[in-house]
Amino acid sequence: MAVLDIRQRTGWLFMAVMVGHILLISAQVNTNRGVPVLEEVTFGTFAEVQRAATTAIATVRDNWTNYVALQDVRAENARLKDEVASLRIGLQQEQALAQQSRTLQDLLALKSAVQLETTGASVIAGGASPEFRTMTIDKGTGDGVLSDMPVVAPAGVVGRIVMPTARASKVQLLIDRDAAAGAIVERSRAQGVVVGTGTDRFRLDHVPGAADIQVGDRVVTSGIEGIYPKGFLIGQIESIDRQSGEFANVVVRPAVEFSALETILVVLTPRASEAP
Repeated sequence: MAVLDIRQRTGWLFMAVMVGHILLISAQVNTNRGVPVLEEVTFGTFAEVQRAATTAIATVRDNWTNYVALQDVRAENARLKDEVASLRIGLQQEQALAQQSRTLQDLLALKSAVQLETTGASVIAGGASPEFRTMTIDKGTGDGVLSDMPVVAPAGVVGRIVMPTARASKVQLLIDRDAAAGAIVERSRAQGVVVGTGTDRFRLDHVPGAADIQVGDRVVTSGIEGIYPKGFLIGQIESIDRQSGEFANVVVRPAVEFSALETILVVLTPRASEAP
């Protein structure tokens, strides 16, 4: 083992002497340009080291700059998203206010058009049971509202008062399955009875099979039942089945979108005089 160590040390010493010898020769030998070979090799080596270091530093700097820029972009995107969300909410609020304003204008126009005493009311609740189509309004006997007074909207007939209290009233919607109103086809004057079905459509009963009625005809109140004033729009004929016997089976699409009601008019004339 000692002999092996001596041989290894001798080998390394020989290598060191050879490298030193080459370096001495390189320092004395010049290139074609008159620059010592050692100096040129040393310069080239350090230049490559500097190049690598510069490239690494530039890469790190660029990556950091891009990271910072990306963070700024993300922050800007988040801010813009917040602004867009706020603008959308504001737009929805403006649209809601505009729709409310249009509804109130339509209601005022209806109030001015009808030759009846009316009072405006707001819908404050819908019926709790789908079996009975009702809603609650914020006017009651203290405002002159009594049972069986008709309720209308700018689009048409809504229903009638069925349970007034001092400050609120329950309205039976005309689409309730127990509701009905005398009706007349506006174009041909054919008469019948509009009956609620508990769904979003009416039936027009007691219309003779030979009656002059067409799909699209407007159906209005006839006033024959003594509750609804004559001439208020109920809806339009949607389908006619003349094969059902003596009377035609007529389906009417309501003019009023009952699920979207917010404000209505209660017709006080002529029952306002009955208030205590």
